[in-house]
Amino acid sequence: MNDGAAAARAADRARVAAILDAQEGRAPVPLLDDAGIEAALLATRRIAVIGASSNPGRPSHGVFRYLVEQGFDCVPVNPGEVAVLGVTAFPTLARAVAATGPFEMVDVFRRSELCVPHAVEAVAAGARWLWLQLGVANWEAAAIAHEGDLDVVMDRCTAIEWRRIAGSRPR
Repeated sequence: MNDGAAAARAADRARVAAILDAQEGRAPVPLLDDAGIEAALLATRRIAVIGASSNPGRPSHGVFRYLVEQGFDCVPVNPGEVAVLGVTAFPTLARAVAATGPFEMVDVFRRSELCVPHAVEAVAAGARWLWLQLGVANWEAAAIAHEGDLDVVMDRCTAIEWRRIAGSRPR
């Protein structure tokens, strides 16, 4: 096995272990429970979607579209995009904040091992919540966010949670 394949397998094992720890309550950092998630979503107006894609086949595209349809003010953050659903994309969270103002939530659609810089960005941007999407888990990123006074959600989907908790509520 080459070094790249070995590193990918190690990253996958770490991600799965982190997800299992979160699901089984062995979190080294507090994660929001269902009530906390409900409160966060109901208090959120602006969401920076890290990794949002203009490709309709990507989960980040579908979640971005759904959240916008639900009345959230979402801004895509992706250096590989110009716009997502007509909304200007920014290469970094700092550039998005500078151009459009602060965000309450930073919703991350990136591989687990790439999340640490986004946690640092979320703290620097003054967000209230760091949300790592379904299948995304990184305890180092969660610790950075927690130490920066952000509440953390990990391995959950904003769209699924909005449907479950508040889908019938008007925005």
